[in-house]
Amino acid sequence: MTDTSVRVSPEWLALREPADAAARSNELVEMVAQAAPPVERMIVHDLACGTGSMSRWLGPRLAGPQHWILYDWDPGLLQCAAEAMPDTAADGAVITFETRTRDITRLDTADLAGASLITASAVLDMLTADEVRRVVGACAGAICPTLLTLSVVGRVDFTPAEPLDERIAAAFNDHQRRTVGGRSLLGPDAAGFAAGEFIRRGVDVLVRPSPWRLGPAEATLAAEWFAGWLDAACEQQPELSDATSDYRQRRSVAAAAGRLGVTVGHHDLLVRPR
Repeated sequence: MTDTSVRVSPEWLALREPADAAARSNELVEMVAQAAPPVERMIVHDLACGTGSMSRWLGPRLAGPQHWILYDWDPGLLQCAAEAMPDTAADGAVITFETRTRDITRLDTADLAGASLITASAVLDMLTADEVRRVVGACAGAICPTLLTLSVVGRVDFTPAEPLDERIAAAFNDHQRRTVGGRSLLGPDAAGFAAGEFIRRGVDVLVRPSPWRLGPAEATLAAEWFAGWLDAACEQQPELSDATSDYRQRRSVAAAAGRLGVTVGHHDLLVRPR
């Protein structure tokens, strides 16, 4: 969103895309599809689209002609999204798109005028309270469904569990709430905060769990995620570095070999105007 925003790489987004697709709530998508009004063309605004994983997942699940408007502040990610856009809807109808290099926290209701659906994925937890309020205000004012997926909620479970897990998870959650360039991020509090802001504006919100469930088939992602998770915790609490040296080695080897089961909690939100 700004030069002090949390940056993500195309490589990381590509690695996590299958797990994201498996985790998102199918129930909420079915509600979106069933409630879609008959229109000549559905207009979908995808906020902070990254490399376009939401359009690739959701576009082919919705019927009828669609036009996606992809927003991101990173032109490189927008280019990746443009190169991999789906072109066919669930019933064979055409999907078209355009890209806009924008800070989504600066959008207003006028920017989203005419939207049939607003989407975003894995972005709320990287915003501040004021930024979430602005996004919520713009979406609520558009008077259309808004589907916000994969916001972390601070819950991580390992199989097998170890005594250090909870201590590291707490440090990681604090890291997610850190201040970056004067921006105090919401981290695992973001989904609940956003839901409350929508409700305060008189909008109905449905919340569903959408956890990553990483097993042997996701060994590469589990190993990469684990390394970043532990690094962030140690950055937040440097004293953890020495206390977790054996833990890091043991868990890293198990994750890479597919012997470590990981469940990472997320929530999906479906916002529906009354």
